[in-house]
Amino acid sequence: MISQTAEYALRAVVYLARIGGGPAVTEEIAEITHVPPGYLARILRDLSKAGLLTARRGVGGGFALAKPAGTITVWDVLEAAESGIGRIQSCPLGIGEHGASLCALHQLLDDVIAAAERSFRGTSIQDILMSPRKSKPLCQTLATTGLRVKGKKTE
Repeated sequence: MISQTAEYALRAVVYLARIGGGPAVTEEIAEITHVPPGYLARILRDLSKAGLLTARRGVGGGFALAKPAGTITVWDVLEAAESGIGRIQSCPLGIGEHGASLCALHQLLDDVIAAAERSFRGTSIQDILMSPRKSKPLCQTLATTGLRVKGKKTE
C-alpha cells in the first residue's frame, strides 16, 4: 500500500523523534533505519522541502524535526515522500461504461484505502513512539549499535 520510499521516510522521522527531534547526520540515520545512505539523503531533502525537517551543515549539524513529533502525522510523512497513497478515482481498467462511478470491486478497494488514509491522518509520530506495544520502533537496532536514544548514547 505504501512504497519503500515512504517506509524509509517514516523510519527516518520515527528515529529523529525517538532521539528527541535530532539533529542526526544522514549516515547515523541510515545505519539505524537500514536505509541506503544515498537514497536516504534524497528522502531527507524531500522531507526538508516539505517542512517536516530542518537541515544544518557543520559540526553539530544534521537533520532535525522541524516541529514536535506530536504534530507530525504519518500522513504528513507519506505526502512528503510519495504524495500520499493512491486513491482510486476512476476505473483502473479504463472501462468506459463504468463512467465516473467505480464497480463494486474497485469501490471496496478504494474504501479500504480511504480507511487507511484516515488512520494515517489521525496518527502522529509521537503516537507511534508512545504505543503500548511490547516492541518499540527501531529498538533492537538502537540497542545493538550503541547509538543515541533521546539524545543519549545507548548502553
